[in-house]
Amino acid sequence: QLQASGGGLVQAGGSLRLSCAASGRTFSTLVMGWFRQAPGKEREFVAAINWSGGGTYYADSVKGRFTISRDNAKNTVYLQMNSLKPDDTAVYYCTADPRGFTKTPQWHFWGQGTQVTVSS
Repeated sequence: QLQASGGGLVQAGGSLRLSCAASGRTFSTLVMGWFRQAPGKEREFVAAINWSGGGTYYADSVKGRFTISRDNAKNTVYLQMNSLKPDDTAVYYCTADPRGFTKTPQWHFWGQGTQVTVSS
């Protein structure tokens, strides 16, 4: 089970940090990721982090602005979002999968989503 939190309303140029707490499975065996979906658009990959935290992957649109990290002792993954833009407005979903990383939304486990709104 994945529980995302930390979304909200922020002005362009601001920052937010999303958190996702995992339960029900050994967290350190899961690759963790974030996807987002804006109204009328397909769900798109944002970032992912491997089991140990030593490997991270980002969509080109967020590279240099977003940072994904994990704390295996707390069973939590984070998404630090800086220099936010109105185009970042979307529902952000936490994802997990024991099989590995993919940029397609074919992940095994999904959280409920948290809304991020960036005003201009």
